[in-house]
Amino acid sequence: MQVLLDFCDPHGQQAALRCAFDKPEQTLVAHTPALVKPLLEAVDALAKQGFWCVGYVHYEAALAFDDAFKVHATDGPLAWFGVYDKALPWPAETSNDDDATRVQWQSGLSRPDFDAAMDRIHQAIAAGDLYQVNYTAPLHGEFFGDPQTLFRRLHRAQPQGYAAFINSGFEQVLSVSPELFFDWQNGQAGQGGQLLTRPMKGTAPRGNSAAEDATLAAALVASPKERAENVMIVDLLRNDVSRIAQPHSVKVPHIFTVQTLPTVLQMVSDVTAATRPGTTLCDVFGALFPCGSITGAPKVQAMRMIEALEPTPRGVYCGAIGVVRPGGRATFNVAIRTVTLRSTSATCGIGSGITADATAEAEWREWRIKRGFLARASESFKLLETLRLEGGIFHHLEAHLARLKRAAVHFGFPFDEEHIGLTIQHLRTNLDPCGADLSLPWSTEVGPTTSPNTVLRDSEATWSGSSTARSDHRVWRVRLLLDDKGHAQAQAFALPPSPSPVTLQLASRPFDEAHSEFTRFKTTHRAHYEAFAPTDPAVFDTLLHNEAGELTECTRGNVALLLNGRWVTPLLRCGLLDGIGREMYLKEGRLIEAVVRVDDLPRVQALAFINSLRGGLDARLPR
Repeated sequence: MQVLLDFCDPHGQQAALRCAFDKPEQTLVAHTPALVKPLLEAVDALAKQGFWCVGYVHYEAALAFDDAFKVHATDGPLAWFGVYDKALPWPAETSNDDDATRVQWQSGLSRPDFDAAMDRIHQAIAAGDLYQVNYTAPLHGEFFGDPQTLFRRLHRAQPQGYAAFINSGFEQVLSVSPELFFDWQNGQAGQGGQLLTRPMKGTAPRGNSAAEDATLAAALVASPKERAENVMIVDLLRNDVSRIAQPHSVKVPHIFTVQTLPTVLQMVSDVTAATRPGTTLCDVFGALFPCGSITGAPKVQAMRMIEALEPTPRGVYCGAIGVVRPGGRATFNVAIRTVTLRSTSATCGIGSGITADATAEAEWREWRIKRGFLARASESFKLLETLRLEGGIFHHLEAHLARLKRAAVHFGFPFDEEHIGLTIQHLRTNLDPCGADLSLPWSTEVGPTTSPNTVLRDSEATWSGSSTARSDHRVWRVRLLLDDKGHAQAQAFALPPSPSPVTLQLASRPFDEAHSEFTRFKTTHRAHYEAFAPTDPAVFDTLLHNEAGELTECTRGNVALLLNGRWVTPLLRCGLLDGIGREMYLKEGRLIEAVVRVDDLPRVQALAFINSLRGGLDARLPR
């Protein structure tokens, strides 16, 4: 299909507009600013004649509406629309995800350059030139595979927004924007219409649980910085909307509403108005474009600073993508969370609103959080659990399956407990045909006190007992995998005896993916861990720490430290996996949670590596 469209109803009253389009009756293209308005007028007229018009407007098309706006010159079309006589059903997925489809992303902006740009923005704000600038930078990547496969992954990573796949021939636009630019329901002849805009300003990371999400959402709404950022753009939008609104009709019915997205929490506000009789689609764009949420305020000054700071055109990113239905109703997104493909080249912009009290560290962190949807989609991955199988018994099976289910819910993977149970039962039977029955319900839980693995004592400076099994039967490391179609696979590998003590090395730099969802949940997407894997065969694993200097975990397990006479393990909020072995020791009261900093390591009396596969291993850090 040339176009795929999945736009939620911004009013929450109807089902999503989920359809496809192919073989346009005609295409409308504007290569210069002078042609943008005539193109939009043609779209308006064709929609009133009963056609569907789907397309996009580049950020650089702003010059068509106000020559005071500063933008870079661009080599592509400023606007493109396909005109279709009918909408087709959304196509069914006919095959599994293609592992060959992937993008290798690289940032074109260094941290020193980012900090320098932040300084320039703060100087301009202090001088009274402006209040806020939406500063962005592109990620560049080499693309391999099928564009629609990449779009489906992006869509799965960022559902329930305003998603569109458009192949214009010149470029392919893959947008999964959660932000509404405007929804305009034009009135009948001689009557006004109804306009809704929903600017998105204010971002926070997702938590590890619904309770943490609620706490983070409350903090987002209460943050003076985030509220100020949102209010500035709401005021800008109110002013823009008033240019086409009937007198006294501009309202803000909802403000500081938090939307929960898969990787972030975002704060939105609604600005509504009744538009004047005779208003056209071109008038709506002329009043609102580009959306103030991706420029800053005041708009003209903010766009001048953007042109000075950002060396390349934004393109579709920060423009608008949308549909004008038969009759003229128009819905457009703000083209964030949007990937553009040209042959094997991929680009995706990331940015944030910079205000007087924004800090470089916090904004840099926000940019990484916003990149989360790309990490989900840029390569295929599976959910993963690693279990110990010994004597026909899976250790801590129920805890592993519960964690796998939590991950499946988070990533939107189907979870069929019976299918997964049969998969691991089949594996166990093949390994040990005479072993115990593993039919549902399972009763294979082995607590830490009955495990052959070691058990932590509160008052001891080492892990007690042996870390290896003392029976004659084989011990297996089992990898249980679940893909995005809900298909489970189990693999078994002989587990050699565990060494003890083991040597750990302290990471030489912060683990900047500590708060990634691929750290909070266990998957086959492990490049961020592999980057810290030891190269010295004498070193067992690497002890990681976040940018705040807090210890988190190792790349293959959690860590316990004897500090002030108590065994402690880092808090989940520091950025780590909720390991099953860690969970068991916490439940038994053998561990407590605490923040432990790199600076605390000289005071640590003993150290242990923990996971459910090997139990607890005495560990040491070279001095």
